[in-house]
Amino acid sequence: MKFISTRKGLVANGPESVFQGLAPDGGLYLPESLGSKKIESLDDLKDMGQAERFVLDVFFDDFPKEVREEAIARLLARFPQEDAVPLVKKGDLFYLELFHGSTGAFKDVALSMLPVFMRYSASGRKVLVLTATSGDTGSAAMHGFAGVEGTKIIVFYPADGVSRIQRLQMTTPSEANVRAVGIRGNFDDAQSAVKRIFADKSMAELASSKSVTLSSANSINTGRLIPQIAYYVLAGARLDKEFDVVVPSGNFGNILAAWYAKQLGTPIRKLVVASNVNDVLARFVKTGIYEPGAKFTVTNSPSMDIRLSSNVERLLWALNFNGDTHQACAETSRLMADFAANGKYELNDEAKKRLFAEFDSGVATEEETLSEMRRVREETGYVIDPHTAVSSFVARKLGLGKDGIPCVVAATATAYKFPETCERAFGEVPEGKRPKSFENLETLDVVQKGICDIAEIDDEVKAFM
Repeated sequence: MKFISTRKGLVANGPESVFQGLAPDGGLYLPESLGSKKIESLDDLKDMGQAERFVLDVFFDDFPKEVREEAIARLLARFPQEDAVPLVKKGDLFYLELFHGSTGAFKDVALSMLPVFMRYSASGRKVLVLTATSGDTGSAAMHGFAGVEGTKIIVFYPADGVSRIQRLQMTTPSEANVRAVGIRGNFDDAQSAVKRIFADKSMAELASSKSVTLSSANSINTGRLIPQIAYYVLAGARLDKEFDVVVPSGNFGNILAAWYAKQLGTPIRKLVVASNVNDVLARFVKTGIYEPGAKFTVTNSPSMDIRLSSNVERLLWALNFNGDTHQACAETSRLMADFAANGKYELNDEAKKRLFAEFDSGVATEEETLSEMRRVREETGYVIDPHTAVSSFVARKLGLGKDGIPCVVAATATAYKFPETCERAFGEVPEGKRPKSFENLETLDVVQKGICDIAEIDDEVKAFM
């Protein structure tokens, strides 16, 4: 399958889209013929390997079969072999456990596979991966790329906006090809800087002079986004009936993967965006107006503390596509220009109609998040992290799971990644099975000690290059 960019319709194959990360026109790559191939039977897609194989065969058929199989094998080797992604029912809701990888978050799925795709796409060229993170992508990307020949990765994270465990996961890796730098700012600042660097011709020339190409491990990269589709296909195969899905959403990539799964024929009825008080996505889904505003709050669900959500651009293109690629690109470019000029944009009426037909949303405050963590534990004995709690609260608030239609909550991280919030919710960090990689984390040496101002991010990239 070919990929096209959202702004000028530039065409790339799968390896090119992975290697470039951000499209040359400043937009994002998306599948050119989404929906052209549908799931024929869910019966053969009931384990993670089968689901990934189907998804990669559809979207990444430009990668040789042996490369796709290597990526799947690397994923399964880093997750429990018996069931990489369990689907468990607690009360009225199903929880899709996406956190059994080495860093305890859903990002481990795609970032176990991306280094395989990147290494093939690079064809022997050296790659410097630039990554902005609100907490989880950074550690998963560092773990995924650590020691991978021909690659370096530098991660920028909010110095004061991540949990203690998230920080340790990014500051203790000692491999020579990985680096983490805390910034005096938030995720939006880091993401904007990374996007600007990708578009900076002088930075590209500097990289070229050192025989290095810049790429990304954020969900702007198709190699991050495409593998995530599989676990929603897997959920559909296991339920084998129509269901709703609720996803804690920050950069919009995870719920966009669910939307792509629906286009493939996964029987998803409604896609629900769950937001914390940084609720730009929830408001967008309700109104068709994207307006972050000036208010930014550091919350107890830090991976969702995002106001500038990159992956929405891919949905904008799809909502405006009526068979004419040029028209969809023109409308997407107009919206992005409106945002650059006015700090907001509004969908046209037809795009709004399409958005409202498939999406819904809800918001959980910090207090409601803590209350939901307590409720789920008291009623079912199940311990959920604050991001999953936001979704669980929103699902209950909307009355999902009670009308005969199953509701799947994306359980995006292990609670043990957020001990401070667990202590506030429960008065303790609950006993339970922590990921193996957490066991000695607090005793490892902190080797990644870099802190910089936003204006110094370029210098950090140059130095690591």
